Amino acid sequence: MPALSLHLTLLLFLVCICPVLISCSRTAAALTSTARPEGNSTESGSFPAAPADRNRALKSTSRKATSKEPETPRHLERKPIRSGKIAKKPKIVLKKPKVASKRPKVVQKSKASPPVAKDTATQCPPLGLESLKVKDTQLRASSYKRRGLGPHRGRLNIQSGIEDGDIYDGAWCAHERDTKQWLEVDALRLTRFTGVILQGRNSIWSWDVVYTYKVQFSNDSQLWTACMNGTQEAVFQGNRDAETPVLAVFNTSTVARYIRINPQTWYQNGTQGNICLRAEVLGCTLPDPNMAYPWQTQVTRDTLDFRHHNYNEMRKLMKAVNEACPNITRVYSIGKSYNGLQLLVMEISDNPGTHELGEPEFRYVAGMHGNEVLGRELLLNLMQFMCREYKLGNQRVVRLVEDTRIHLLPSMNPDGYEMAFKKGSELSGWTLGRYSYEGIDMNHNFADLNSVMWNAFELETNRSKLINHYFPIPEQYNSKDAFVASETRAVISWMQKIPFVLGANLHGGELVVTYPFDMTRDWAPQEHTPTPDESFFRWLAVAYASTNQVMSNPDRRPCHNKDFIRYNNIINGAAWHNVPGSMNDFSYLHTNCFEVTVELSCDKFPHASELPIEWENNRESLLVYVEQVHRGIKGVVRDKDTEAGICNAIIQVEDIDHHIRSAASGDYWRLLNPGEYRVTASAAGYLPSSRTCQVMYDYFPTVCDFHLVKEPRLRLKETKLEKGGQLTRELRLRRLRKLKVAGRRAKTM
Repeated sequence: MPALSLHLTLLLFLVCICPVLISCSRTAAALTSTARPEGNSTESGSFPAAPADRNRALKSTSRKATSKEPETPRHLERKPIRSGKIAKKPKIVLKKPKVASKRPKVVQKSKASPPVAKDTATQCPPLGLESLKVKDTQLRASSYKRRGLGPHRGRLNIQSGIEDGDIYDGAWCAHERDTKQWLEVDALRLTRFTGVILQGRNSIWSWDVVYTYKVQFSNDSQLWTACMNGTQEAVFQGNRDAETPVLAVFNTSTVARYIRINPQTWYQNGTQGNICLRAEVLGCTLPDPNMAYPWQTQVTRDTLDFRHHNYNEMRKLMKAVNEACPNITRVYSIGKSYNGLQLLVMEISDNPGTHELGEPEFRYVAGMHGNEVLGRELLLNLMQFMCREYKLGNQRVVRLVEDTRIHLLPSMNPDGYEMAFKKGSELSGWTLGRYSYEGIDMNHNFADLNSVMWNAFELETNRSKLINHYFPIPEQYNSKDAFVASETRAVISWMQKIPFVLGANLHGGELVVTYPFDMTRDWAPQEHTPTPDESFFRWLAVAYASTNQVMSNPDRRPCHNKDFIRYNNIINGAAWHNVPGSMNDFSYLHTNCFEVTVELSCDKFPHASELPIEWENNRESLLVYVEQVHRGIKGVVRDKDTEAGICNAIIQVEDIDHHIRSAASGDYWRLLNPGEYRVTASAAGYLPSSRTCQVMYDYFPTVCDFHLVKEPRLRLKETKLEKGGQLTRELRLRRLRKLKVAGRRAKTM
């Protein structure tokens, strides 16, 4: 009986308990197979789907999970009710793929993507059609009318030549007039394209613009994908005038290597309308895996504030430099613009605020044209650089600071700059911000002393009465009714107060250094018009151009319509174009200062991303040019009896028909090329004195001091006074005038 009861117990156990265990094991297997949808695994060793593919994977997973319910295992169908209740758990687990792939969330993410793309578009820089970073070989077109209208001319803001039909025309123009024409840009690498900027044709003879256009992308220039606006091909608005740049931002950015601009409608003047455009493309180049280290992409070693600074930001930066180097810097104002903005100057010297005997004065002026902004940023970079390097003990910078009084005026036309700054680097066009707020071009706004000089040469028969320096400003120019900008008057007053020796006026829109004269004698459009110091001005121009990394590149292409490489990147200003009332000519004829114009870049308003490379291109040139102020001779003209400095003594160099004058304390500087010169110093009431001075190639100038002896007549009068005689009225007035002039000049130093 015990054995029988044991067998019955085992049999009951097998019948009741084992089916439940088998059902549980098979249910676990079913759960394991449905928890991992195909194509959505993120286990170690597998790669997650790309963002676009991930959306498709989620949708396909959802369809697989919801289209058909999994079949119930056969062994569960044959089990009792108690086993079936346990088998319901797989249905709960099968709903998990639905939660992981909620379709409404995916749709919401895709709708939010276009605004992000627009933000990215504003951050992506231009590829560089305007700045020539994009080479001619990267531009192709479906057709073009002639070489001068080829795809290489389809660059934003490119300027045409005067002649219609020459090789320097102002746009790309298609040969055919249909909607199959295109301009293609090869970015050379995969790039996230975000927008296009379009302009019409620049020409004084023709007027051609594109009204609407399409855009396509490609990775091999064979298969092209259209830029879409939803389900339709996007059509972008072009230009309504030839000069205003128009920006089109893509709804979604596209990664590709090639981009095409495909005009759809254009201005048609009967049968004469042409498809012509100038363009810039915005895009962010994708990282190059072969350039993984920072030093491989580093443009410059200098950590400076490389960005565009509006007026308030410029003031803050200059204040910060002054606070960082208070012993060698000083910020002062020379006047105000029409709208009341200060014309701020940064002085760099070992004794700021004081003219030291024998130390030459140097100036850089930038921003005369408000939209030519590179000079402004370079001077802000230069003051930061000199402050930092002086503190680090850079001997070259220390020597410049100790031996030179340097003045930096970053913005002569702050009103114009603010107008261009609000539009931005690529949208300000070619002229917005060029003029003052009153509409004055300051480069034509200085007194025309050239005409005064040449008229005197023609009318005066007695050559001894002619002057060749310190020409007075005409009375009508100084009248209140004269159309002279307040900024121009402030700079003229500045030039008269400080005895500048050398300067440079920084412009943009070309790559060349020009030197006086800027005005032709007979008002010809172009004519070489040299000064008596032609050889030294050429020396100055070469000093800057030969050390500039872009100008000195023999393989660079011309910016617009003149090949300055043929002239070694220097040219007489009047030989380029006639500029009456220029700052360079005024400075040479009215003061002692020699000045040139430096055209820094093809692009007047380069993008902020290009500022580091522009600093690297110009850093050495800026320093080398300052060092030229120590070229030639210098000295002090003194009274032999009293050793007092003689103000306004005339320094004459034999065979050079241009004199200079001594400063209030008697010191002078005469810029000369290496060689031997016969120099004469003279002053009112003194006998002239001459000596031979040898100019070497050294950094320091040759010192040529003069001690002048009073004329016998004047010495006799002064001798009588010493014996108790009375001072004559003429002598009293002469001495009083000298004291007043010396006092005024001493206050302004």
